Amino acid sequence: MSNIIEITDFSAPELDVYARLTEGQLLNRHAPEKGIFIAESPKVIERALDAGCVPISFLMESKHISGQGKPLIERCRNIPVYTAGFDVLTQLTGFKLTRGMLCAMHRPPLPAPETVCAGARRIAVLENVMNPTNIGAIFRSAAALNIDAVLLTGACSNPLYRRSIRVSMGNVFLIPWTFLREAEVWPQQGIDFLHHLGFKTAAMALSDNALSIDDPRLMSEEKLAIILGTEGDGLASATIADCDYTVRIPMSNGVDSLNVAAASAVAFWQLGSRK
Repeated sequence: MSNIIEITDFSAPELDVYARLTEGQLLNRHAPEKGIFIAESPKVIERALDAGCVPISFLMESKHISGQGKPLIERCRNIPVYTAGFDVLTQLTGFKLTRGMLCAMHRPPLPAPETVCAGARRIAVLENVMNPTNIGAIFRSAAALNIDAVLLTGACSNPLYRRSIRVSMGNVFLIPWTFLREAEVWPQQGIDFLHHLGFKTAAMALSDNALSIDDPRLMSEEKLAIILGTEGDGLASATIADCDYTVRIPMSNGVDSLNVAAASAVAFWQLGSRK
């Protein structure tokens, strides 16, 4: 394996993506076609490769070259593999590598919302969800609980941030997703767009006149967009007003709400398409 490169100088620019570039720099908003993301652990890397993502390089513990990293290295021939012992990598990076392996990959181009929603019966729409951990947890639930696609408004955290990918266990690569176009101003034009695609819209919100999440009218809808709001404040009042339904999860013991990631799991379980 001639592409194995033992790390002796961690200041080498090839390793900037792992140790020195911020998430914003990796995203590269000014030239998104040059954007990069970091996948962690063999399973997540494998899922990214299966989804068609193109690798740039690996960073891994030496022991994984002939172990769990071997199939990935063989699959990605001629890709540089930077390696060192665990103690060296921990000292150089300042953190423990997740399962000892990282892979830098090119960010794939975002598909159009119409493409993402083609053939979908149940989609999730995230409004200004900014915490990468919540984004990752929502994607994991969406993939597990029969959600066909995810759309995000522009203020949402990017699903390919390292923490989001890690929390999702790579499920960001298993479910179609994209950002709504800036021209489709949210909420009015964005919801009009969803209606144009044939979706009824369900705002998950705390409201006295909201439908219970188990209302049969919701399950009877052929195409339903489940809209979830930002941490803390929830959905904007304009979003709730423009939706076809307002839906709440019944609570007990005086609890008034759930974290958006927990609420998404309940909503997806109840309202997700039964395949």
